Amino acid sequence: MGLIDAIILGLVQGITEFLPISSTGHLVIIRDFLSIDPLNGLAFDSVLHFATTAAVMLYFRADIWNLIQVALRKLGRLPVNEKDITLLYALIIGTIPAGLLGVLFESYISEHFRTSIIVATILFLTAFFFIYAEWRYYLQPAHGELTLKKGLLIGLFQALALLPGMSRSGSTIAGGMLLGLTRYEASRFSFLLAIPVTLGAGTMMVLELLSQDSGAVNWTMVIIGSTVAFFTALLFIHFFLQFIRKYTLWPFVWYSIILSGMVAYIHFFT
Repeated sequence: MGLIDAIILGLVQGITEFLPISSTGHLVIIRDFLSIDPLNGLAFDSVLHFATTAAVMLYFRADIWNLIQVALRKLGRLPVNEKDITLLYALIIGTIPAGLLGVLFESYISEHFRTSIIVATILFLTAFFFIYAEWRYYLQPAHGELTLKKGLLIGLFQALALLPGMSRSGSTIAGGMLLGLTRYEASRFSFLLAIPVTLGAGTMMVLELLSQDSGAVNWTMVIIGSTVAFFTALLFIHFFLQFIRKYTLWPFVWYSIILSGMVAYIHFFT
């Protein structure tokens, strides 16, 4: 992997991680399109996810610090804000499905599903999931607050992102909308919910890379790609949260349909 490859993968990860268009799927497509050496590809991609998780932790540092204080106050049997403790418990419960299913199936999925045509198929199906969520949202706009049950159900939606092409943020945002949250509330919860799973996966992959022969990993390219992903993600987190306050998921519906069509055309006719 060369310098340009590392920068491109970092940019793709930083741009797509928090947009509902599947960063994993885009990394698979870009690798195939540019014929980037797949050696340590999954581990490299996981480190990029680790970098974008660090970006979301920095962006939401005030929320995270508040949740830490809530947890400490709860342990000390001090009074806490009901909404804050519900958010904390919902994040804990919502992390379980993706964490558990990831441990059981991620290796198998990564081995058998990381191809461009499968990503294109899942992207196409994801577009119709977004259409359904927007249709339901139009018929019955946001009508409820976050609960523990909703946190668990959104966590199940997050588990769908184990499939390359299914956006983690997209599945959880659309899931939150179906459960009565506003687009912004669903987006904020989605970003916070992603932290434990992606941080855990990224840490495991960093340890895996460290355990390998030092000559087998180009750490310079890993650091460059991760740095690019980190700063790009910071910009796009802010952009998307501002965007989703005013607009719908429809631009990402059309993007997913067009991209899946292009990938399918290249796969079958070129």
